[in-house]
Amino acid sequence: MSVSDQKKKQIIEAAIAEFQEKGFAGASMDRISERAQVSKRTVYNHFESKEVLFKGINQCLADQINTALEFPYDPDLPIRDTLVRLGWAEGELMISPCFMSLARMIMSETIRDPELAADMNARMTKLSVFAEYIQRATGEGKLSADDPGVAAEQFLGLIKSRAFYPNIYASRVPERDEMEKIIEESVDLFLAKYGT
Repeated sequence: MSVSDQKKKQIIEAAIAEFQEKGFAGASMDRISERAQVSKRTVYNHFESKEVLFKGINQCLADQINTALEFPYDPDLPIRDTLVRLGWAEGELMISPCFMSLARMIMSETIRDPELAADMNARMTKLSVFAEYIQRATGEGKLSADDPGVAAEQFLGLIKSRAFYPNIYASRVPERDEMEKIIEESVDLFLAKYGT
């Protein structure tokens, strides 16, 4: 990692801590500079404003989510195994304390600011990836989903309603065995509706 990349990483980590502690409105670029142990000039060389810095953090979260879904569709895998694998792409994030902490901080700010929420949504590819998997499985006769986009939303909703939202509000991270149970039950319920 170059010195510049290392400094950028320090700034982002310091900004996450600052935003979590003070919120977006109360966060200060001066304090972020102090936390990162870099000069204010270095902070502004990487991020021209607090808004740009926050968008950089949004991109970090989106990158984590999008990277988790970088695995090819396997037509030879039984559909239940495919769905469990897809569920774990989401589940692995939810059992990560770092991810959940970052998600909690960003959610608190996007609720306050619709523009930030729209920016965050624009960076996500998760729903389209889930929909593509469901569409392919439907095309192969493994699922029967008239609207893969809606089915993808429902599948994600089954998982997030039990593993993400209650935990994000309670400031906790689900245990792996708890996540496994949620994924398995969500897949079974999804297959009861869309299985062939």
